[in-house]
Amino acid sequence: MRALLYSLLLPLSLLTPACSPQAAQNTPAPAATQASVHPVSGLEVIPLTITTLKGPHRFRVEMARTPQQQAQGLMFRTEMGPDEGMLFPYDQPRVLSFWMKNTVLSLDLVFIDEQHRIINIAEKAVPYSEQSILSAAPGVAVLELNGGRTRELGIVAGNKVDW
Repeated sequence: MRALLYSLLLPLSLLTPACSPQAAQNTPAPAATQASVHPVSGLEVIPLTITTLKGPHRFRVEMARTPQQQAQGLMFRTEMGPDEGMLFPYDQPRVLSFWMKNTVLSLDLVFIDEQHRIINIAEKAVPYSEQSILSAAPGVAVLELNGGRTRELGIVAGNKVDW
């Protein structure tokens, strides 16, 4: 009984959000995909495509599914490849709130709705900032990319995101 209680309480004690949602919830895992595991985070990595007016752009993204994974986010990471990112999926649409506490990298936060369309993008979020960064409407996911990457690729609100 003590082991069960410890295994339930320990993950809750690790909830210190940074570059992650300020209120995270579990989401179910999707069907099998061409996945791998990220060497630093240990998270599942899946393909993600954003279709812009210039055509599709493919990324490999880490999936932050659990409250613990979402609370950790990209905290303390010092590098990320140009076509890498982290996706935070949610089970129900909601106004999403993120911050950059303990996050070294400048990031673009891409807020995504139920139809997998981009709602809005917070470009070049300031590292270490505790200011809330919000979605402009209820969303079901947030994609974090290197700061400035959305502008480089012509990614804008309304673009389709598939994963």
